[in-house]
Amino acid sequence: MCEKMIECENVVYEYHNESKDKNNIAVNGVSIDIKKGEFLVILGKNGSGKSTLAKHFNALLIPTGGKVVVGGLDTSKPENVWNVRHSAGMVFQNPDNQLVATIVEEDVAFGPENLGVEPSEIRKRVDSSLKKVGMYEYRRHAPHLLSGGQKQRVAIAGILAMQPECIIFDESTAMLDPSGRQEVMKTIKDLNKNSHMTIVLITHFMEEAVDADRIVVIDKGKIIKFGTPREVFSNVEVMKNIGLDVPQMTELSYELNKAGIPVKKDILTIDEMVNELCQLK
Repeated sequence: MCEKMIECENVVYEYHNESKDKNNIAVNGVSIDIKKGEFLVILGKNGSGKSTLAKHFNALLIPTGGKVVVGGLDTSKPENVWNVRHSAGMVFQNPDNQLVATIVEEDVAFGPENLGVEPSEIRKRVDSSLKKVGMYEYRRHAPHLLSGGQKQRVAIAGILAMQPECIIFDESTAMLDPSGRQEVMKTIKDLNKNSHMTIVLITHFMEEAVDADRIVVIDKGKIIKFGTPREVFSNVEVMKNIGLDVPQMTELSYELNKAGIPVKKDILTIDEMVNELCQLK
């Protein structure tokens, strides 16, 4: 049985303002366990509560109801916050907001320096982190001269240098072009597969969710679907009803079935679709 990295128990988060309108509840009774080494994707349309939930995973937000435990630490206890953030790093949407230095390697060193890590150890961590994200050869470059995808990979290296057990990506590919998205997704998958790092990815690009271990679909602050990519995406009408798409090949299989062509309904990739079509008589 895998150990749990993150445990959410009936989590509620309510934004406070003058009125007591029910619409202020952004997360409404969410319970979920995320295993160590898992690649979990959270999907939901804008305003669904997915980013609000994700911010609970490294104690940027504390639940107004229920409990969040990260690496065995209750996030609601102030004495745990530093260790929780050390354990679960976060990469945000805009890489420009996360880069703080004028040289790439100095930027990556910033986090471990703040943790009080020895200079010789910082050097090792910076080199190792930049190599993991394929940015070592740019270590002496100025971050502002890099492409969006490269900047985001430097931001990821900065989190890696602090040696977290888990990284949460909050729509980290949203501002990138297709090439930059591809670079960052390759890095994310490599970290999960080869470094056995727990990954939580919040995205609105359905293709990015295809390789996840599990997907959580959130709408109006509640989990409405939970399972493997095949289980979740085969519910095409459910996804469309809440304003979400499905991967293109799943959409194609849905349309083919509607047209009376019997293909599997849980197809996710082009290769699977080609194989399925080749078997049709």
